[in-house]
Amino acid sequence: MMDKRRGFAHVETWVFDLDNTLYQARHRLFDQIDDKMGAFIANRFSIDRTEARRMQKDYFFRYGTTLRGLMNEHNVHPDDFLSYVHDIDHSVLPVDEILISALDKLEGRKLIFTNGTVEHAESVLAAAGISGRFDDIFDIKASDYEPKPALQPYQKFIAATRFDPTKAAMFEDIARNLEVPHELGMVTVLVADADNEDGAMINKLNGDSTGAHYVHHVTDDLGAFLHDVAL
Repeated sequence: MMDKRRGFAHVETWVFDLDNTLYQARHRLFDQIDDKMGAFIANRFSIDRTEARRMQKDYFFRYGTTLRGLMNEHNVHPDDFLSYVHDIDHSVLPVDEILISALDKLEGRKLIFTNGTVEHAESVLAAAGISGRFDDIFDIKASDYEPKPALQPYQKFIAATRFDPTKAAMFEDIARNLEVPHELGMVTVLVADADNEDGAMINKLNGDSTGAHYVHHVTDDLGAFLHDVAL
């Protein structure tokens, strides 16, 4: 087996994306959010769901989040959108004992950096049984609604949480969101899941970016990967 600890010995801060990273896409939690984004757009613009989905994905690919596209092109108020799309059933997530054990073994600060909200993140952590294991949550509101993969939210995140990116590792389900962390000196890990359709599609559109130079490691099992790293 490859020694996954190679390249992580210097890491003092562990940065995690939230959706489809700290839980597996097969649990279909994000599918609920995805569906509600489509419903929000269909209702807001009085269009059918097919056209709403086209608009939703177009904004996601071009702006980093659907929300940012709606804000830039239609002056949609972010709180209206976020409160609607995150009103979902988080109980579909099982308690992840393997991830719990891995996080407990992992030495150093553990941070969440998400294009979602703190409230949504806290609900996810509670459902997965991993509440209390993270030192801070930096969300889309803290970044002034500017999402990954733009440089500015990473800069705001680092300034707010005060860590050295050259002594950090970042875990993400979308490869393009790891390019800036790589440039800032972080070790990067892509959490690739065959059930994560958005992640797979956007990686393909970026020229099979799962193999890009800014992706140092790829795993389809975050808990097992962290166990190996923490040895």
